[in-house]
Amino acid sequence: MPDLPKSIRINEEGPREGFQIESGSIPTIRKVELIDALSETGLHHMQIVSFVNPKRVPGQADAEEVARTIRKKPGVDYTAVWLNEKGLERAIATGGLTIEGRISMCASEGFLKRNNNKSFDEQIAYNHRAIAMYKAHGIPVVRGSIMAAFGCNFEGDIDPAKVVAIVGQIFDMAAEHDLDFDVIGLSDTMAWATPVSIQRVVGAVRDKYPDARISLHLHDTRGMAIANAITGLQMGVDMYDASVAGLGGCPFAGHKGAAGNVCTEDLVFMCDEMGIATGVDLERLTECARLAEDIVGHPLPGSVMKGGSLRRLRNAVAAI
Repeated sequence: MPDLPKSIRINEEGPREGFQIESGSIPTIRKVELIDALSETGLHHMQIVSFVNPKRVPGQADAEEVARTIRKKPGVDYTAVWLNEKGLERAIATGGLTIEGRISMCASEGFLKRNNNKSFDEQIAYNHRAIAMYKAHGIPVVRGSIMAAFGCNFEGDIDPAKVVAIVGQIFDMAAEHDLDFDVIGLSDTMAWATPVSIQRVVGAVRDKYPDARISLHLHDTRGMAIANAITGLQMGVDMYDASVAGLGGCPFAGHKGAAGNVCTEDLVFMCDEMGIATGVDLERLTECARLAEDIVGHPLPGSVMKGGSLRRLRNAVAAI
């Protein structure tokens, strides 16, 4: 088993994934308030908006306004999601986002049709067109990614061999276009992953592609996200998507209980206790989690924002 990583990179997705699933309308100024607060925590990479059809995802109808209104902090990359050429054009037009290209695939055609309105063949054709657009605009392609890599509410368990084959397709496509990257993102889009399946899928990809750097996107619908994250750490995975306060969920996952990614402050707390550096100020991040809860107007699932960190308790005990 690989050694634990000495540090990890966290990609904060709460502002994007969180606000897209809220049933009520969140004022733009409050979205910006959270993003600006998160910018002061030590996070260096945030996914803040989606450029998608506002009729399907009304919570992202103000994506351009959010992207143009935030107070950008030097050293922080503010990124976005898009699902087609029109979305990419909208993202580029904002002028202030860090546009990162990726080859995006899905292990489940059933979910792909619901989320992206594409078949497998259409997905591959889109990726070729997207790569051409990236090159035309000088946008670097930094990774490949696979949605529904651990299971799907519409197709059931996903065979690790299928995931490995899709990784091969991604690298073949990259080679065809003279692209060079080593990051492969594996997404537990519908929260089917368990520590055992994390071991199986990550292990299978590593066996075939030992030089690939794995990133994990772990939803918490069944309370498995932090357990899956620690399994990833034990396998040497050092890149994680996370969501402040546990905000979010996928609106096309096919169940009402869809939850957000692994909670950012809970992940940071765990890493702090394990001696794994994140570069994130846990106290400031916890304040952001409470702010997120105030913005959405209902309880959010994060644990550390309720229980607090152990640092204050240790200091209090030491002072007695």
